[in-house]
Amino acid sequence: MNTIWTKAFWKGAGERAIKSAAQSLTVVWGANGVGVLDTDWKGTLSLTGGYVLASIMTSIGNADFTAGYAGNVVPIDAAPAA
Repeated sequence: MNTIWTKAFWKGAGERAIKSAAQSLTVVWGANGVGVLDTDWKGTLSLTGGYVLASIMTSIGNADFTAGYAGNVVPIDAAPAA
């Protein structure tokens, strides 16, 4: 099974994307010196969407690590039955 079709992958990718979105919002508000009510939401959400897309593409590029299967770790669903 391809790693990107696992629940573990999408859980990791989703977590990374949420963190990227939060970081981009922090950067926009800090760089512009404006508050939440004064924000250009269209531009801010457009930039945040770009960060989220880049994050998901990064996760796909390193799918085994994102899913937690890096190194010698064997996926639970691939482990032999006892």
